[in-house]
Amino acid sequence: MSKTFITVFTLFAAAQLHAQSAAEIRTLFPGEHLVFKENTVHYTFKLHNGEPYAERREIQELLFLSPNAVYLSRFGFYNSSFNELKEYEAYTITPEGKKVPVKDFKTTENRSRSVFYDDIKETSFNFPSVTDGSTGHLEVTSLHNNLRLLSAHYFSRNIPVMNGELKITFPKDWVVKYRVKGNNPERVIFSEEKKKRETVYTFRISRLEKDQNYPDAPDNSYYALHVAFYIESITDEKGQRVKWLGTPDDLFRFYRGFISHINKDTSPELKTITDSLVKNAPTDEAKARNIYSWVQQHIKYVAFENGMEGFIPRDANLVCSRRYGDCKDMASILTKMLQYAGVPAYFAWIGTRSLPYDYTELPLPIVDNHMIAAVKLDTGFVFLDGTDSHGEFGVPPDHIQGKEALVVTGENDYKIIRVPVMDKEKNFYTDTTILRMTEKGIQGTIKVDMSGYFAINLYRIMNQADEKDREKFLNGYLSRGSNKFRLGTYEIVETGNPGRYSLVSQFELQDFARKVAGEWYLNLNLFKFYEHQEIDYPRRKLPVEFDFKNERRYVTIMEIPEGYKLTYLPPGKSFHNEVWGFDLQYEEQNNRVILTQRFENNHLLLPVEKFQAWNKVLENLLPTYKETISLAKK
Repeated sequence: MSKTFITVFTLFAAAQLHAQSAAEIRTLFPGEHLVFKENTVHYTFKLHNGEPYAERREIQELLFLSPNAVYLSRFGFYNSSFNELKEYEAYTITPEGKKVPVKDFKTTENRSRSVFYDDIKETSFNFPSVTDGSTGHLEVTSLHNNLRLLSAHYFSRNIPVMNGELKITFPKDWVVKYRVKGNNPERVIFSEEKKKRETVYTFRISRLEKDQNYPDAPDNSYYALHVAFYIESITDEKGQRVKWLGTPDDLFRFYRGFISHINKDTSPELKTITDSLVKNAPTDEAKARNIYSWVQQHIKYVAFENGMEGFIPRDANLVCSRRYGDCKDMASILTKMLQYAGVPAYFAWIGTRSLPYDYTELPLPIVDNHMIAAVKLDTGFVFLDGTDSHGEFGVPPDHIQGKEALVVTGENDYKIIRVPVMDKEKNFYTDTTILRMTEKGIQGTIKVDMSGYFAINLYRIMNQADEKDREKFLNGYLSRGSNKFRLGTYEIVETGNPGRYSLVSQFELQDFARKVAGEWYLNLNLFKFYEHQEIDYPRRKLPVEFDFKNERRYVTIMEIPEGYKLTYLPPGKSFHNEVWGFDLQYEEQNNRVILTQRFENNHLLLPVEKFQAWNKVLENLLPTYKETISLAKK
């Protein structure tokens, strides 16, 4: 048999095997255009000069299953100063078995605002010669030189995964721990192999559907299947056991080094500013309010994300002179000014609500992505976020509600304190509409009063917009009835408090009432809240996220025109269950018809098991939106 024939036969056999594999995968994932055939990652932990490090090798095989596969051919991988890129290779295997290497790789900055310590670079490329049935092959080898900063490994992706594997090899006298997180953790098959000098952990999954995508779902770390792993202890070259990162105490010691060398003294400029802010303040709370307000107004937020600069706050004196800084720098100047003024204040690490972890469950740097200041007053701890230029003192920003903060209370002391969640009663929204029927159509007045996060968020928007943008925003924000709503004059009622906000405006609404056989019909449901917001249950497997708990009331008052009388008043309705509910009431009073609607939300995260109860409320609410009142001549 000739060499030529052998080569042709081998390529033909490989192509046949490849085709069978593609056909099988099409059956398993119908309608998908791209699937991970294989995604394997192998970490090898080693020791050098007393410091552990890891070599990481990843292999991805992507199967293209679309005639338009060329539009899916762009891919990439990432590296940073904590994840040093060593070597990489990518190529395409055509359905005929031909190997076509990638020759053009492009590396760019890829900074993320959601994480305050990255300096990530992305290397992107296009798989060449991609057609239906092609396989894209990528291999990347990198070096991790700070194993306290390891990221979790995610099995689930935005495309299906046929086979996935995470392997961790480490010296047998080290202790490595892990947690499987996300939906369906039982899908991960774990095995442990003990060799003469090392231990191998292997985690495997197969036939994993792609992650669903919903705009009202929380960050994918809440539900995506992943493994968080860490080194609890190592054995050094001398045979001594060394604690590494297994408890909150270990994490505190790691973080404490980032702030131990700053804020040793107070510059004349910082002293002068602080003295002027607190000289007439009679209490610690008054001092803290004044200092927080000054930082909000005078220190501009600018993100820094470059290696360890993303972890280490800058000295408060430098932040003061520069007049800008990132979240850590804001925390630095706040704590220094407060401490100089005699107010107990501390650095605090915290994760925003985009992260699902707690320090008490998983004491790792992946738990947090933010830094704030914690102030101890007679009433308890108050959490100040310097990056929130329009926040209200004493009210934690909504993106850190309910999260654990690691608060450094001393040289060798810390506390883990959970930031409170604002009660729904403190986030109240009242919208009152007065309608008047005229020959030109409906004219009316709107008055909106709000508190808590409703007020803080609107206060921020209105203060950041110019007059033209403000009016455009309000025309949409206050719109009601139909697309023929036209905003008239408006007034912002200044309260001097970001936590209280009021608006008064005039408007016109054409062609909203209908006249049939001399009788007027009018639907007072100017807002049809929650229409088309039924949750796709049981198909949807992801929770629903809300910005904050709240209560809302909408009052619509229709002035009955002179010479007319009310001939039909719809019945009201109320429905509540363990998840939420509404109250809807009609009444006639002093020649006016009044519709009052009340809604409540007592959730930050609505879990899947409560979706049926959510939909049950909508079954009772949505039919009420068809009701109309009727008016006839006396």
